[in-house]
Amino acid sequence: MSPRDRVRIASTDPTGAVLNEYASTYACAAEPPPTVWAVNLADDDGLFRLIAFDFDAGQDPARAAHDADGLSERLERLGIEHVLCASGPSGGRHIWLSLAEPATPDLVKALSIAVKRAYPSLDRTPLTNPATGCCRPPGAPHRNGGVSTVIRGHEWDLASPWVTVSQLLELTEELNREHPAPGVTQIRAEAGPLPVDAQGHLYLPGPRRALPTGSQEALNTRIEATQDASTILWTVLIGAAAARWHYNDVLQHLRTAPGLEHARTLRGHTAHSARRQRPRHGSQSPEAILAAEWRRAVTHVATTPRQAGEDPTFEPRAQHIAELVETIQDRATASPGRWNTGGGPADRRVLDALCLLALQAVQPIIEADIRRLALITGIGRETARTSLIRLSQDGWITRTEEASGPHGASWTIDPQDTIHNQPDHTRPQAVTRAEGAGAAHRNLLLTELTDKLHASNHDAFTGNGSLSLHLGNVYALVAEERTLPQLTRLTGQTTLETLKNLSELQSVQLIKRTINGWTQTSSRNLDQLARNRGTAGRLNERAKTYLAERILWAWWQQEHQWMTTPGTKSRRTPLGQTTLALGPILDAYPIYPRSARHRADHHAARQALKAGALQHLIPTAA
Repeated sequence: MSPRDRVRIASTDPTGAVLNEYASTYACAAEPPPTVWAVNLADDDGLFRLIAFDFDAGQDPARAAHDADGLSERLERLGIEHVLCASGPSGGRHIWLSLAEPATPDLVKALSIAVKRAYPSLDRTPLTNPATGCCRPPGAPHRNGGVSTVIRGHEWDLASPWVTVSQLLELTEELNREHPAPGVTQIRAEAGPLPVDAQGHLYLPGPRRALPTGSQEALNTRIEATQDASTILWTVLIGAAAARWHYNDVLQHLRTAPGLEHARTLRGHTAHSARRQRPRHGSQSPEAILAAEWRRAVTHVATTPRQAGEDPTFEPRAQHIAELVETIQDRATASPGRWNTGGGPADRRVLDALCLLALQAVQPIIEADIRRLALITGIGRETARTSLIRLSQDGWITRTEEASGPHGASWTIDPQDTIHNQPDHTRPQAVTRAEGAGAAHRNLLLTELTDKLHASNHDAFTGNGSLSLHLGNVYALVAEERTLPQLTRLTGQTTLETLKNLSELQSVQLIKRTINGWTQTSSRNLDQLARNRGTAGRLNERAKTYLAERILWAWWQQEHQWMTTPGTKSRRTPLGQTTLALGPILDAYPIYPRSARHRADHHAARQALKAGALQHLIPTAA
């Protein structure tokens, strides 16, 4: 069943113990190798001839068995021939498919992502590297004793390939439909108030895009007397907000666009009578209605995840940003020595955070101020600032726009602009790309980076008396069970240095040894360690401080903008009064507190913040 004339054999450590790594090869012969061995899944041309779904027992053998059984039942329903095996004594499972026609790495990668999202115990590694990806077939020995044993199906089926590329595509698309990826993640409240333009209208930061197809069609829809004009207006506005339009971009269509009829007119007195013009002035004027609905739409888009299907441009953008982030992460993993000394541990967290923000924004350029990065990574704002400088100097990122007013600096994780300069390659099976593959890939990377940053972003690794940032990063690496050689390679340290780190984490009961390597213990142990070391609550206090600082700065910048913008002096709201009582142009911020000498009173502004003066500007999920 091997696609090549050589199989892969397991490596051993200096003591002779067999490792779960297959660096050497062995010529196929009548007799199998004398040690643990595995077959490559792809042929010498890099095309997959076998598919092996490896469900890792790890800490939860029952989960591996449950996931394998679930996938096996799905394959049976779809008529896909397969063989289910118990991989060895630890409770892992393998599901094998033998392909009647070769599958490209892109298709197999998309399949592995879809299966991983539905069945989390899957180890994608064998399916992501056509050069060395391998798995132990039925009958092959396990390094801890026993052999891979068939549970369902017959091993001889693997020598008579039946599975087609179209069946792989059908499986991938079914899983993607059942586990849709969100188009845009919601803006978290700790990010501070939403930005406002010179006239006080909310907007979402980022480069402006064309309206989604549905919103463009709604903008051009002529309203009949029986139609719900408010729904059509809402469709236009949420699409415009998501596409990073500003209020003035919509306002210029108010007089002519059919889809904005609800802002111009009222429903007739009867179901079939003509619509009536709105008053020219006051809270029911066209400008006032449009401004109020725009504010509601921006807040809705900021706090509600949008589905990928709402924007036809989403899938290619998701595909490009996922491929870019994966390339960056692979490059960083291949340079482990860069991240384990000096400022390296903080730099890797900041790079991961920028990748996470780019995935959320579905674009490589993101606005990322140092306080936001500090909260995501669990480091201080000054540490985040110096990390950005080092990453920029080393060519990992590039600053595209300086900080200005209420906005932080913008950075790109794509200094060479590879997204817009991709060569045009003609690939076999291009027509078989699975629907939703880009969105699924993005979603998987979002989950992996979020989990990684969350694991190290804890009071136990924060400030004096805590464990180091580097130990926090090592702790995050063992969220999945890993061997000592794997951890040595990922940290870029010697075996002795890695063992020292692992022993220190084990001594405080944050990780434990297993039959296959190292893995985390309960997260409750992290909380207990923080309490024992007197560091509990530090990140929460830091978050409160940074949020207050960001809101104060945005408030003062808006005050300065009001003072220097002609024609806005009459539209001020005294502190303590709601902005919703204003006319068509909303000034989102009240008057900045002043002293008796009419100078800015920053102390009074802080006190007003504590009293909730600007709470209406902070987006919260419904």
